[in-house]
Amino acid sequence: MSTYMAKVNEVERKWYILDAAGKPMGRTAVAAANILRGKHRAEYTPGVDCGEFVIIINADKAVLTGNKLQDKYYYHHSGYVGGMKKIQYKTLMAERPEFAMEQAVKGMLPKNTIGRKSLTRLKVYAGDAHKQAAQKPEAYEF
Repeated sequence: MSTYMAKVNEVERKWYILDAAGKPMGRTAVAAANILRGKHRAEYTPGVDCGEFVIIINADKAVLTGNKLQDKYYYHHSGYVGGMKKIQYKTLMAERPEFAMEQAVKGMLPKNTIGRKSLTRLKVYAGDAHKQAAQKPEAYEF
């Protein structure tokens, strides 16, 4: 018996919806990253992009456990000397919860072309309304 290897043109992509309300941000990000990679499928192939589409709703209601709201920072650099900037997660979750969730998922994807392509299939919304109702997404329990 030979090993089945998935091919890009044979992959059928479904849409899944994850509700982050009351759940830890990291757990939601892990579930989203696994679906984006396709690791939940029986025909998962590491070198092939066989992941699905993911919609995360209620990103503003995601929970950061422990003291992460005060102790955790998002760092970015402007490219100029002395251009390091940092934003506390308390501020980030209040102003841009979608961005915080995207960064959590991005950190769990591989740093290559498959990871960058997978991230384009992620849609994050702060509230419970989303624009992908026509795709008929399935609820995913994690």
